[in-house]
Amino acid sequence: MIPGLCTSPELLPNDPPPITNRSSKMFLTFAWRYFKAKKTTNAINIIAWVSMAAIVVGTASLIIVLSVFNGLEDLVKSLYSSFYTDIKITAASGKFIGFSHDQLQAIGGIKQVSGYSLVVEDKAFLQFGEIQSVAYLKGVDSNYHHVAGVADKLVRGKFDLGTADEPGAILGAGIENALGIDAEKSISPLSVYLFKKGSSVNASDPMASVSNGNMAPTGIFIIQQDFDQKYVITNLNFIKRMLDLGPDEYGGVEISLRDPEQTSAIQARLKEIFGDRYLVQTRYEQNQGLYGVMRTEKWVIYAVLSLILVVAAFNMIGALTMLVLEKQKDIQVLKAMGAGNNYIQSIFLTEGLLLAVLGGGAGFLVAIVTCWLQVRYKLVPLQGDSFLIDYYPVKMVMSDFLLVLTTILVVALLASWFPSRKAAFQAIELKS
Repeated sequence: MIPGLCTSPELLPNDPPPITNRSSKMFLTFAWRYFKAKKTTNAINIIAWVSMAAIVVGTASLIIVLSVFNGLEDLVKSLYSSFYTDIKITAASGKFIGFSHDQLQAIGGIKQVSGYSLVVEDKAFLQFGEIQSVAYLKGVDSNYHHVAGVADKLVRGKFDLGTADEPGAILGAGIENALGIDAEKSISPLSVYLFKKGSSVNASDPMASVSNGNMAPTGIFIIQQDFDQKYVITNLNFIKRMLDLGPDEYGGVEISLRDPEQTSAIQARLKEIFGDRYLVQTRYEQNQGLYGVMRTEKWVIYAVLSLILVVAAFNMIGALTMLVLEKQKDIQVLKAMGAGNNYIQSIFLTEGLLLAVLGGGAGFLVAIVTCWLQVRYKLVPLQGDSFLIDYYPVKMVMSDFLLVLTTILVVALLASWFPSRKAAFQAIELKS
């Protein structure tokens, strides 16, 4: 032993072995003992626990909020999938386009296609008694209830499209409220007005370019506010006659698949069949704006809540810096015994990672328990009436846990780097 060197009983047993840079597992032992040992300066303990508490709060907040976004995204996708099909083929330009018999046979010949429906959609003016409203009138054929899930979302009445001469109207609940209709009791028809295809308003006779007809309200659906206040479903041949469309002229074809995982492959095949004049879109592409906003919101919230971990990083820097100052004698002893700079730095880097891992683990536990309680007891209600449920849905995803864990480790390494470097390059001072 070097005469006059200050030693620490905590670090030097009776017969210590030489420490070299190859002692890769020992720095973990030092880090753990530094973590759990009582410090001479109480402020170090306080700052360390504060930084760990911040990591717990930040981790739990990230997991809970990301899980809520996952739940809401799944809810919205399930609601929108009731209206939007797996694939939709429309005109690349304009509102209407022709579909030949051979083209429709080609769609039906694809094994993964479980069904398809021809549709026409246009904005219409509705009138019931003295009340008027504007809505999107969507004409569908008899296959539509096998392709889309609107029929499963009826809350009153029945899914009856009627005929071209006596069409039925399935209204969104918002349209029903706007017009004051009761689909089960109403005996008065619903009047509809549509501009004919390619027509322009004639100043001398404005009504010459407008078709009008009557529909009988037969059912009410509730899916989501965007649909409930916008759409009325009716008979395909009725709206084609109103718009003056040709026999093979439609607004599009909506397709359902047996295996939605094959959507991309089927989309590519349909593009080859139909060519550039047709637009072939997946369900995601039909709602790209909505899904893009939801994903952007999720990443923005993740970035904002990550600031809690940044605050924890500053506390961690303070705690480790004070720990380095307190353990100066231990560092001198370790260097005198052969420990290199990298070894000393590894001790304090590991110390920071211990704080992060323990805090992150506690945060994960808090988040899991909180999410379970929300799923089990519906603790936090969902405000508003836009959805069919009245509580926040929650869905925990492993990728979110890995993302948050990676974030914690990166923040901890960055926060531990400066104090550990300061400890590593501390000069040896020998006293005689």
